Amino acid sequence: MIRIGHGYDVHRLVPERLLVLGGVEIPYEYGLLGHSDADVLLHAVSDAVLGALGLGDIGRYFPDTDPTYKGVNSLLLLEHVIGLAQTRGFRVSNLDTTIVAQKPRLAPYVSLMVTNLAKACQVPSGCVNVKATTTEELGFTGRGEGISAHAVVLMTTSEI
Repeated sequence: MIRIGHGYDVHRLVPERLLVLGGVEIPYEYGLLGHSDADVLLHAVSDAVLGALGLGDIGRYFPDTDPTYKGVNSLLLLEHVIGLAQTRGFRVSNLDTTIVAQKPRLAPYVSLMVTNLAKACQVPSGCVNVKATTTEELGFTGRGEGISAHAVVLMTTSEI
């Protein structure tokens, strides 16, 4: 059986927060505001996996009202979501992602993000793609107000 899921997340950029994308701390004057570490890339991937399986979104499993998840590393959340998939007989076959940010320049960190995603999803790094793009200074991302991410995942069962 094959399932496809799409995930999207966005967080506001604010001073005095770490910027974490794909589980990588990126030096920048701003970070993403959120209850957890606000890693938009990992949140989008988690939502894509949950969506492929018809299990809602990460807010259902990790509500921002629960102090347990305050400041939590989103790699742990993604690993939990992958565990949910595995208990249902599914695994990630392919993952394609896009981070939308005007600044900072993300190219130097993409390979680390791929490594982190591949490990969390328990797939070879060749099954994971991370892209970064700008919006040519248009919209909230172009004005540097926030960062968003999209993820598309192909989930398969072990019978394939």
